Amino acid sequence: MIALMMGNEAIARGAYEANCKIISSYPGTPSTEIVESISMYEGIYAEWAPNEKVALEVAAGASIAGVRSLTTMKHVGLNVAADPFFNMTYEGVNAGMVIITADDPGIHSSQNEQDNRIYASHAKMPLLEPTNSQECKDMMVEAYEISERFNTPVMFRTTTRVSHSKSIVSFDEDAEAEGEYKEYRKNKLNRLLLPTISRKRHLEIEDNLLDIQTYSNQSSLNAIEYHSPDIGIVANGISYQYAKEVFGDTVSYLKLGMSYPFPDKKAKEFASRVKRIIVVEEGEPFIENALKTLGVDCIGKDIIPLCGELNPEIIRKAITREEISTYEPVSVPARPPRLCAGCAYLGLYSAVKSQRDVISAGDIGCYTLGGTEPIKALDTVLCMGASISMATGMQRTQDFKPMGKKVFAFIGDSTFFHSGMTGLLNAVYNKTPIVVCILDNRSTSMTGNQENPGTGKTLQGDMSNFIRIEDIVLALGIKPDNLIIVDPTNVSETRQSIELAKASTEPFVIISRHPCELIKPQTEIDSKAKYYITEDCVSCMKCTRLGCSAIKIVDKKVVIDRQECRGCSICPQVCPYNCIKEA
Repeated sequence: MIALMMGNEAIARGAYEANCKIISSYPGTPSTEIVESISMYEGIYAEWAPNEKVALEVAAGASIAGVRSLTTMKHVGLNVAADPFFNMTYEGVNAGMVIITADDPGIHSSQNEQDNRIYASHAKMPLLEPTNSQECKDMMVEAYEISERFNTPVMFRTTTRVSHSKSIVSFDEDAEAEGEYKEYRKNKLNRLLLPTISRKRHLEIEDNLLDIQTYSNQSSLNAIEYHSPDIGIVANGISYQYAKEVFGDTVSYLKLGMSYPFPDKKAKEFASRVKRIIVVEEGEPFIENALKTLGVDCIGKDIIPLCGELNPEIIRKAITREEISTYEPVSVPARPPRLCAGCAYLGLYSAVKSQRDVISAGDIGCYTLGGTEPIKALDTVLCMGASISMATGMQRTQDFKPMGKKVFAFIGDSTFFHSGMTGLLNAVYNKTPIVVCILDNRSTSMTGNQENPGTGKTLQGDMSNFIRIEDIVLALGIKPDNLIIVDPTNVSETRQSIELAKASTEPFVIISRHPCELIKPQTEIDSKAKYYITEDCVSCMKCTRLGCSAIKIVDKKVVIDRQECRGCSICPQVCPYNCIKEA
């Protein structure tokens, strides 16, 4: 059968064909669709875990118990999972285990542009990199074979373009999943990472890497395409596809699908057959450094950009120095991301912005947009779960450098479950009087409204325990008098809660609870009154600073787009002149 598949869909198909049975992940662009796709196959268990560390550990447990497993995450998620990630090469596998990292060159939806290939070499773990959807499927099958053959987890790296681009995939629709379950051996000592065992395992890992490197040299995953002796391009992933688009068969290629352990012999063979080598890779000079370590003279980051995504035009210009364009540039108006019309976060941020003596530490999620124009309610964003811990540090600085400000932390429900709970525990334990605003919209909204422990449903749609955030907050030591639950669409009530929280000399929690607009039934939205701006509007522009995308300026007048209006009632509450009415 032939189908047009996104790379992530093809990865899911490959995992299914490889008889992978247990998948645990945390959603993160550009990896999310892998788990959503594989969850639709019969006979597979797939789950959303609270965070990437938990997800990797679940997959590790399944592997050791004898069932092939998979965990997926975006590149920064591997930072969260780094502890078990590094140790799994020492632990080894029983059944095959694959760890997918979806990197984000160009920083389309992330905090940074880290290149996770370096993780693979640092952890001494085999690294596979597909270039298109067909390879996404085929390489997944081979990844499990490599994992079991060499007693190691395998890192499978994609990038945004490979994950989200679509290309033709050929597969047998009736193919049965292949692979046997492995017998579990109880009390196998090399599974206990005690110092004496780990020291022995380290030596075994180094020997194992030499065997895997031999495999890398012999594998068709790394292929020489010889066309011309003048120029040889060494490339991986989507960079190989771009280079082929630019140069076709006019140059020779060393295509790396298994870039670690580096195929040293194959690389030297390629170098002996071409006069000049150019390394085309996104991100760090990972391949370039490997070649130079072998004594191979090559050009890479001298001409290929270190930052941002590559594309055919960038590669063409870098190598040929020609200003050739295959298309007419189109001027596209800037379209910065904004919160959805009617988003309840708008009410909370409006209430917070009115406080001039507040410092706001933000976190990762839709609500991060509260730090952008025109809302500008947040001061910092670092990484998942950092808001509460950073707020603690900010508040403590005032013991030495008084600023007369109260520090607030803003964190979403899914992020709180992910890595915010320990920060709150720290604040309670150390009696740091910060205010933690948990924005509970009953969804992991930023990545596509996935389920989380607070939604009462699993990934596969089964009803589950409904984890109440207020129960966790109280269990972590917040006093009942220091906990308030508000509906942020009630701006007056929200402002009163903020004032009360500011006055507290103890850690305080506000749970801002209102469902995401994107998960509300259409009937509920249709039943709400829409709003309009009256003719006597004085154009004070206060409503425009809410950040609601339904409020626009047309012909120098403020209007509300009735098609976008969700009837949330926040805007009439912030209008000081009573110029916003129900339609």
